[in-house]
Amino acid sequence: MSRQAELDQAAHERRDQLVSALIDWVRIPSISGVPAHAADVRRSAQHLRDRACEAGMTRAEVWETAGHPAVFAERIEDPQLPTVLVYGHHDVQPVDPLAEWHSPPFEPAVSGGELQGRGAADDKQHLLMHLEAVATLLQVEGRLPINLKLIAEGEEESGSPNFEALVRAHREELAADVVVISDTGMLGPEEPALTIGLRGLAYWEVRVLGPAADLHSGVFGGAVANPVAALCRLLAGLHDPQGRVAVPGFYDAVRPVSPGERAAMAAIPFDLAGFQAAAGVPALTGEAGWTPYERRSVRPTLDPCGIWGGYQGAGPKTIIPARAGAKLSCRLVPDQDPATITRLVREHLLRAAEPGVVVEVDDLQHGAWVLTDPDHPAVREAALAVAEVWGRSPALIREGGSIPPVATLAAELQAPCVLFGVILPDDRIHAPNERLVLEQLFRGVRATTRIWHRYGALGRAGLSAPAAPPAPGPPR
Repeated sequence: MSRQAELDQAAHERRDQLVSALIDWVRIPSISGVPAHAADVRRSAQHLRDRACEAGMTRAEVWETAGHPAVFAERIEDPQLPTVLVYGHHDVQPVDPLAEWHSPPFEPAVSGGELQGRGAADDKQHLLMHLEAVATLLQVEGRLPINLKLIAEGEEESGSPNFEALVRAHREELAADVVVISDTGMLGPEEPALTIGLRGLAYWEVRVLGPAADLHSGVFGGAVANPVAALCRLLAGLHDPQGRVAVPGFYDAVRPVSPGERAAMAAIPFDLAGFQAAAGVPALTGEAGWTPYERRSVRPTLDPCGIWGGYQGAGPKTIIPARAGAKLSCRLVPDQDPATITRLVREHLLRAAEPGVVVEVDDLQHGAWVLTDPDHPAVREAALAVAEVWGRSPALIREGGSIPPVATLAAELQAPCVLFGVILPDDRIHAPNERLVLEQLFRGVRATTRIWHRYGALGRAGLSAPAAPPAPGPPR
């Protein structure tokens, strides 16, 4: 039996205890965005620290931040070996609306080859996937083929407000030849993928202020500005009829997508009907001239995320509301700067403000885009490892979401970022009834052992490729 076959067999025999460990962890409601769960986030960090020690990491610590704690662990086999840093997060999203869950979100159970529960897929499975690969390698080989470090954040689902400061404070301890981020997914159970690009993020709150208090619509209607109506016109003016963002200068810095890149994206097995069904919409729309896949990955967006104003209760209340507001978000692409986009959007909204109202714009969150060279050896070797397990080469994709810590790690550590995750499009992350398909997790463990072996065989010199370094967007 080959050594890799031995590793696969050992991973297979360890499946039950891996699932049991994940169930125990998912039971901890580590919701970072809800203050009442602060103790649970800390308990989750301590749980992960203990699990890292059990897996065979020689150092495991809870690192304090100005917010929720992170976890750092490492196993240094030989300074001459390549060093890999794994990133993930141990906090989870809120569970609302609770009534839509088929079973309690923090009482996970296995059924039909799936494990349902908040955080099961995003992101606790990935961190355990890596620790299980460590345990498997140590069981079979007695050592790792690389030096391995792990950083697990406790605030990713709350915007990572303290992660940049944490990385800067521990830059030397986190130093690595390559960073593997496992917080992403695949196109389908038989359609593997590696992510090489993420869009950035800019997020704002907009408020439209009118009269000092709500006014009687019969007495004042038609004579004073209505903030709700003014806000609706502001939002309607953010796009032109072709679906393009109407903010002057918005596209000025957008890096062109080459014909070759578009051809490569067209070849990706993207399930258009499944994507539409998952969205639950009668039709897909967006910027003219671009496919739905391109719109969600390589094109920037500007979307209202929430809106409020006026009377919301039962029955009538005839008023001119005193104020209205909305949340807006942008997904940004190379080479858009979040600070520049914030300035352009603010200027556009203030310029479009109608007489009789005051518009205020608060900047809430920034995150930079990231793009890794697909020809980098770290990407190439990870792709070969994934292909061995899934039986086909993974698509190299650019995802539409934003993971600000990736940009932080790329900028601060100056190392290539490989995004390897096994989440599926219908795993309902951030939604009720989040689940993971256990076979994805099991395959992920097998692929991870192969990635570590390939990186070890390459050596530090092999991982120091002449290809372009990671290209993070401008820092916050």
